[in-house]
Amino acid sequence: MAPSSKSKGAAVKEMEKSDDINDVPSFSVENIQHNMKIVYYCRTFLSIVAGSIAGVLGLTALSGFLCYFVIMLLASLGLAAKTKFDVHSFFDSWHRVVFDGVSQEFMSFVLFWSFAYDIVHIF
Repeated sequence: MAPSSKSKGAAVKEMEKSDDINDVPSFSVENIQHNMKIVYYCRTFLSIVAGSIAGVLGLTALSGFLCYFVIMLLASLGLAAKTKFDVHSFFDSWHRVVFDGVSQEFMSFVLFWSFAYDIVHIF
C-alpha cells in the first residue's frame, strides 16, 4: 500500500523538525569547565613566567606592561591554534579564550615582576 499525499507531507514535516533539533549546538558543561580550567592554568603559569622575565630584563613602566600583554596575546593565539581556530568546538565564545583571566592574572604578573626586579637589580 502506497502512502497518501497527506502522510508524505507529515513525514516531510517530521523530518524538518528532527533536522531543526540537530542544528542547535550542544555543549557539555563539564568539558567547557575543564577547558577553561586549562586556560586559567596556562594563563597563571605564563603570568608568572612573564613577570619573571620582565623583572630579570629590568623592564619598567610601560615596557613591562607591554611584555605582559604581548605574552597574553601569544597565549590566546596559541590556545586558538591548539583548537585549529575552531574555538566554538571547545569553548562557548571567543571572549572566553581571549579575555577571560587576563585581568585576574595581572596581579600574579606584577608580583613576580617586582620580585624578580628587586632580586636582580636592587639586591
